[in-house]
Amino acid sequence: MKTKRKFLRVETQYFSRIGKGRKKIQTWRRPRGKQNKIRLNRFSYPVQPGIGFGTPRSESGKVKGLYPMLITTQSDVEKLTKENIAIISRKIGAKKKIQIIKQITDKGFKIQNVGGKKWTLKRKKL
Repeated sequence: MKTKRKFLRVETQYFSRIGKGRKKIQTWRRPRGKQNKIRLNRFSYPVQPGIGFGTPRSESGKVKGLYPMLITTQSDVEKLTKENIAIISRKIGAKKKIQIIKQITDKGFKIQNVGGKKWTLKRKKL
């Protein structure tokens, strides 16, 4: 599997308003300057994103190598297979979420979005 390349906006390392020390802001913006070396694809300058850098078809749409499945009710847990990774809906309350987490872990499936201290402590108590 290829490593995912990070394409950064030009000069993000110099200005805080476009990303110096702020990872969330460091997104790709196409260079539009007349003499911009990145736009001209000059040697030893960063490359622009292109079609060749995309993920392979066999891997696209997967999360950690598995197909994601949104869990909104307890009956959705029964539809999970070994090819799926569970993503618990954000609309579920705390009580139902704990029951669903217990169901999924008992069956041995992976959960993508269970993180934080609150849920890991409750999982240990289960």
